[in-house]
Amino acid sequence: MDHYIKKILTARVYDVSKETPLDIAPGLSTKTGNHVYLKREDLQPVFSFKCRGAYNRIFKLQQQHPETVGVVCASAGNHAQGVALSASRLGIKSVIVMPKTTPAIKVNAVRRLGGEAVLHGDNYDEAFAHACELEKSTGYAFIHPFNDPDTIAGQGTVGVEICRQHSAQLDAVFVPIGGGGLASGVSLLIKYLKPEVKIIGVEPVDAASMKASIAAGHPVVLDQVGIFADGVAVKSPGDETYKICSELLDDIITITVDEMCAAIRDVFDDTRTIMEPAGALSVAGLKKYAAVNDVTDQHLIAVTTGANVNFDRLRHVAERAEIGEQREALLAVNIPEQPGSFRHFCETLGKRSVTEFNYRYSDSRSANVFVGVQLADGRVERQQIIADLEHSKFTVEDLTDNEMAKLHVRHMVGGSSQSIENEMLYRFEFPERPGALATFLNNMGEGWNITLFHYRNHGAAYARVLVGMQVPAGSGDEFQHFLDELGYRYWCEDGNVAYKMFLG
Repeated sequence: MDHYIKKILTARVYDVSKETPLDIAPGLSTKTGNHVYLKREDLQPVFSFKCRGAYNRIFKLQQQHPETVGVVCASAGNHAQGVALSASRLGIKSVIVMPKTTPAIKVNAVRRLGGEAVLHGDNYDEAFAHACELEKSTGYAFIHPFNDPDTIAGQGTVGVEICRQHSAQLDAVFVPIGGGGLASGVSLLIKYLKPEVKIIGVEPVDAASMKASIAAGHPVVLDQVGIFADGVAVKSPGDETYKICSELLDDIITITVDEMCAAIRDVFDDTRTIMEPAGALSVAGLKKYAAVNDVTDQHLIAVTTGANVNFDRLRHVAERAEIGEQREALLAVNIPEQPGSFRHFCETLGKRSVTEFNYRYSDSRSANVFVGVQLADGRVERQQIIADLEHSKFTVEDLTDNEMAKLHVRHMVGGSSQSIENEMLYRFEFPERPGALATFLNNMGEGWNITLFHYRNHGAAYARVLVGMQVPAGSGDEFQHFLDELGYRYWCEDGNVAYKMFLG
């Protein structure tokens, strides 16, 4: 630890970075019953903390090897901008390999900062492999986004500022984890100066590679990671960051997409700034920690790490924030097709605000209703509404946590079809690039018929697609081969209750 503390205290970061404020968050403080502060790394010149570690790494590299003329890295986001800015400031060339699916706003930002953006592959792994090839062919040094002591030391300067800016009582600091560079640097410095302070890492539930690694006792590689919080969508931590985090972190909290969206709105309410999903991850973790542990009157800091969010994604964030705050319930209700049943259904809901209402005639006996209801008392009220409806003899399914229902069904018009045989329903993530749909269609087996297709994109690198296909009986092996060869992430939704009630 002494070795790292010296590296952190002598890190060179302020040529491209600035000391960011530690701001009280009045709304979050009131909501959680604690003293909540935000360490505003979203206010850096590249709207992310990544410029700290990138600059320190490249500066140290140039000191050790003055002949360095260029660096290369692979990134689809904030690390790319940090490397581009740092290399330009130090007068050397930077080549940034980015997946072809990277939104134009991020590619343009890299070029504006002086980096050469090379688009290659559909995902980070393919971009990384190409960056490694360029490292060999050009002789440029590879700048790792997190698993390097100088990068970790640069990120650790966030911890130095926290200790200087908050010299009074401090109970816990919440830090998002992707590869673990920031969590490593911050925990090293704060645990050295204030060992009584808890350092709590925060990861998405579908990209919790550090939590899985610590549980296994060694770094593990996840088969897949969720893409909503792309800034922390890392399949495996580095060996160096794993070693530090496994020793120094007090806990790791995992967060859902809905909880991240709610945290984005919380930060907006307090600061009028819009965080990217990874940037609000620590706030979501802080809220969950306070609620689960019934913590009050403590001094808690969340590091808000970035604000590089595409404007198109805000629609999705707003849509899911209410559910993340448990202020909306989504229900599927079967009502009898008889006079007065609809009025009886509305009377059972009472004076609660209805956020959306989708009705589709099913048959002469019943109809299915997709309804959103505004809540004042979270999960307790949701369960009470369900109980009231069931008491009134309605059949109810709670879809509030049903991903397919939230992504697709609530936006689809139509109803079930009784004439479709051998229909299979799958949810996919298509890379946002030309030819993605053509690849899907060209790989389909002959005689397979598309019966349903719903596409949604939220300004991200991948689009969400729901597809129904008629696959003849006995074609199971061929269909599985199609899925495997396609290379897109997928989920079978044949048994999903939302499909059965509204589409099947």
